[in-house]
Parts: sequence; C-alpha cells; structure tokens
Amino acid sequence: MADILKLFTSIGLSEQKAKETQKNEALSSALTEAVIQAQRINGTSGVDKAMGTLLYSMASRLKDNKRLAFLSDCIAQRKICTEVQLAAALDFVKSHPNDPISQKEFDEACGVDVVITPEQIEDAVEFVVKKHKEQLLKERYRFNMGLLMGEARSALKWADGKVIKNEVDVQVLHLLGPKTEADLEKKPKAPKAKAAENDVKTKKEEVTVNGATNLVEGRSLMEQLRGEALKFHKAGENYKTEGYVVTPKTMELLKKHTEITGGQIRTRFPPEPNGILHIGHAKAINFNFGYAKANNGICFLRYDDTNPEKEEEKYFTAIKDMVEWLGAPTPPPGVQFLLMTSRTRPVPDGLPLYPGRGGTRLCRDAQTSLSPDTSSSSSGGSPRRSQASRET
Repeated sequence: MADILKLFTSIGLSEQKAKETQKNEALSSALTEAVIQAQRINGTSGVDKAMGTLLYSMASRLKDNKRLAFLSDCIAQRKICTEVQLAAALDFVKSHPNDPISQKEFDEACGVDVVITPEQIEDAVEFVVKKHKEQLLKERYRFNMGLLMGEARSALKWADGKVIKNEVDVQVLHLLGPKTEADLEKKPKAPKAKAAENDVKTKKEEVTVNGATNLVEGRSLMEQLRGEALKFHKAGENYKTEGYVVTPKTMELLKKHTEITGGQIRTRFPPEPNGILHIGHAKAINFNFGYAKANNGICFLRYDDTNPEKEEEKYFTAIKDMVEWLGAPTPPPGVQFLLMTSRTRPVPDGLPLYPGRGGTRLCRDAQTSLSPDTSSSSSGGSPRRSQASRET
C-alpha cells in the first residue's frame, strides 16, 4: 500500500489525491499499470509531473483498458504531450475498437510531431485581439475573454491551451492596461423589458421532415431536444456508447446494419400493453418520435410483451390512441402496429415493412400484424402477436 502511494506521489499527485486514487480500485490499478509502463521507457525518475498528469487523466478517462499500454507508450514517448492531444487519442481508440491500430492514422488524428511555436501562438492571438479590438476597448475586462481563447485555439488546434491563455492575458493587458476600479465593479443587470401579451409574437420555423413541412414554434426539433440527445452516436457507431460490448464481429454487423438502413436513425417506443400509459411515458414518446423525426428517421411503436395471452385488447388500442393524440402519425388503412413477444414465432423472412408517415414503421402482413378486428385469440381476446425481429 505504501509503495502504491509512493508511486502516485512520484508522478506529481498530492498525498491526499494519491490516497483518494488508491481507494478507487479500478483507477488505482489502471494508473499503476500506466506509470510502470512509462517508467520502463523513461526510467524511475523520468516520469515528470506533466507526464504524470497526462497518465492520470488517461487512466481516469479510458473506458477500454486493452488500449492502456498503447496510450501509456505514446505518453511516455512524448507523442502525446497536451490535453488536446490526449482527448483526440481517447476519441481515436474509442472509434477504432478492433486491432490493429494504424499508427499513421493515429499520429495524424492526434497531431503527433506537430510543433506549434511561440511565434505562431503570438500571431494567432494578435489576429484575434485585433479582430475584436473595438469591442474590447468598449467593454474592457467585461468582454468575454473566452471568445478570444476559443478563436485562437480553433486556429491552432494542437497548441497548449495554457500557453494560449497566457498570451491572451499579456496582449489584453498591453491593449487595455491594468484593471481600474470601474473594471472591478459588477456589471449592472439589464432591466427586463415587459411586453404586452398582444405584442408578443411566437416565432415559427419551417422544418421539412420526410417530405412534409411542419411548423415548429421557436426552435428546431433538435434544439428543443438538446442535452444528452445531442451527444448520441451516429447510426452504426453504437460502439462509441459507454459500456457497449465490442466483439470480433461487432464492426462487421454494424456495417451490415448501416447498409440495410442506409444510415437512417431508428428509434422505438416499446410499451407493454398491460395497462394505460401514464405521464412518465409522455417523455419517452416525445423523445423517441421527436428524435427520429428531427433526423428524418423512423420510430417503431412496438408492443413488448412476455405474456400476451393475459392482456386485454383495450390496452393495445388505448396506447395507440394516446401515442397518436400526442402527435405521432396515424397509420394508413390496412397497416398495423407491431407486437413484440418472446413467446411467438419470428416474423418470416421477406416480410414487407411499411415506412409510415412522420417516421413510424409498421407491419403490412395481416397474419403477423396487430389486427384487433380479425385476430383475437380464444384465451382472452388479445390481438395476434408477431416478433419484430426485422427491426434493423
């Protein structure tokens, strides 16, 4: 235990941070392996604080430990020298789960051997400061300095962020001089303008989805979804999801899936038809249908059930009615929603699927689709079931 603490403090961790790290078994194991790997290359005293910081950041953020030795080598050999490069390296190994990793592609994606000189940083910051000079002189230190940082970093992707910040501080100080008492005062809040209800007009945007033009109040569908929805992986990139298990056949299967779907977004709303929907379902309905619609995709209303004989037909129709009431499209005549169950036979090969309006996917086969008018069973009047095994 004392040896582990000594190892962690040797790379620049404070004693308290080292103790906290040791309590996290997974992180402690990964960091120990990474540091030992780096010491094999640089010697016991060759891992300085800067390298130790990168090793700690890598060990704490890496999701697949089979890349631990590879990334540790890159850091130890000083191919990865900044947090920006490390972030690119982590993204690269995440998007390339299968062996072997192309060293050439990795180096290009992570800016390996790209040298950014102090002169380049100075010139980039000077250009950005001149661009916003008028506004800087007007707002002085109340100006959003993050804007200068962001634009300078965009121009020099692999530059060290700390060096850019220092250069921004120096050039802003040279332009504005030291802060005055007025600069230190809190910026007064602008009074909120009160508009009469009759004067408030709701802005509407036209959004074209599946060939139909829809009016959306205020913001686009994707802007309304925001949050975690904007972080979703693209179609066929499921392996980028945290915790996704990658097997030797994963990439091949995902490639086939993408070929079949054409890269189209597929979502689903899979309620069990054993009761009436409640308010908690509203978010799932809105999110799954909305996300598919915003991306010109398809959402499956798929009844999931493990014991369909005990269900009542009223729940099937009630769920369908509620989904439609919330805005999901009504299926055309003769087309029924799918029912998924583990207790019935799979949908036959070649079964045609109908792409419903607004992104709903439905089954056209009368013998395997949900058809309340003709498919009631003798045990409880529940509709006939089919397994949506061809969802992909």
